[in-house]
Amino acid sequence: MRDNCNRMREKARASGVIFRPHVKTHKTVEGARMQHGGGFGPITVSTLAEAEFFAAGGFRDITYAMPIAPEKLWRAAELASRIDRLNLLIDSEPALRAMEERGHPFDVFLKIDCGYHRAGVSPDSPDSVALARAMLQSPVIRFQGLLTHAGHSYNARNIDDVRRIAAEESACLTRFRALDEELSPLIRSVGSTPTASVVKSFTEVDEVRPGNYVFYDAFQTSIGSCNIDDVAVSVLATVVGSYPERRSAIVDAGALAMSKDLGAGHIDPDVSFGIVCDVDLNPLPVRLTALSQEHGKLEGIAHLPVGTKVRIIPNHSCLTSAMFDAYHLIDGGKVVDEWKPVRGW
Repeated sequence: MRDNCNRMREKARASGVIFRPHVKTHKTVEGARMQHGGGFGPITVSTLAEAEFFAAGGFRDITYAMPIAPEKLWRAAELASRIDRLNLLIDSEPALRAMEERGHPFDVFLKIDCGYHRAGVSPDSPDSVALARAMLQSPVIRFQGLLTHAGHSYNARNIDDVRRIAAEESACLTRFRALDEELSPLIRSVGSTPTASVVKSFTEVDEVRPGNYVFYDAFQTSIGSCNIDDVAVSVLATVVGSYPERRSAIVDAGALAMSKDLGAGHIDPDVSFGIVCDVDLNPLPVRLTALSQEHGKLEGIAHLPVGTKVRIIPNHSCLTSAMFDAYHLIDGGKVVDEWKPVRGW
């Protein structure tokens, strides 16, 4: 985990860009400080509960990277009054009007869709330019920048695909900013672990916000974002049922421990619910093929005795991590600390 954090932070420093890592994967003050080399630099969050938690933990410059619901503006205003900056995100004229009706001077980014098609305005639409101009002219908001997320990089099949999407991610913000000279001072903010991991340096951007890279996961290894040795999180489970006659076993880690994210099925149609390893993280010749609430079914091995400990690398570390109320930090094979993440919205 420390190596992952240092590598990404150094890449941002060498590229001369603002480093605003996402903290939604681990959701801990300790993890966020590790991302910043022990300090309290700018961060990105995915819930207001996270924003409040990290503000209480000493972080003063926070971006809430989710289009904000109008009914949460009062809460955002209250938090903004207690820290140096709280950046909010919008992608519609009604959201802008809600902010203006609230009357609080918010710092705001415009969400741009760089091809993921989850949220954000089209960089090629005249309506998007009109919204940006309205934001510039608003008497209430402080228009900080353009923000995008290349979530479609998770659909890549190899590193070349990810690199192509990385180029699109940054180019779309530069292209949009060039449509009006008044937009030229705006920050261009990007954030996707696959794209941030494979590029040698960050170009055509002013700020980067990767998050999953802290832990990585089985999915990231499949698409080439990292090697399996880079993955920094696993779920410790115990074999509670062993059935040699059908080459299967049951562990006490089901859907509530692993999440039901099937991972990179577009690359491996036979992908399972995680990479099953021994306690030293050596992959075993066994697949985690099915999950119910508390049961995980292992198949493909003749015999795993009841009581055997396994460590399972999750397909999606963000979802799996969200299932637990604590992390046990391992260094040199020993548990050296326990971190408590924030929960809720």
